[in-house]
Amino acid sequence: MYLGQFLVGMSATTIIVAVWAYMATGSFWKALGWTIAVLVILQVGYFALVMRLIYSRARKAASQGKVDAVPPLHRDGGRRG
Repeated sequence: MYLGQFLVGMSATTIIVAVWAYMATGSFWKALGWTIAVLVILQVGYFALVMRLIYSRARKAASQGKVDAVPPLHRDGGRRG
């Protein structure tokens, strides 16, 4: 999932929920509350999706024996010392 696609989808969803909540309640403040709730739920969902993708790739690499034993901070080619 690309960030651009997520932002467009999130914006469209947020606008739809804001308009729907305002039309359903007639209150700007309730619509704002629903909109903030939707934004938080979407962010939590996106974070969970990214964590699942990272976990599944790491698990797949570990099962194939492609685990790199070199710590990331020592990949500059220099000697440890």
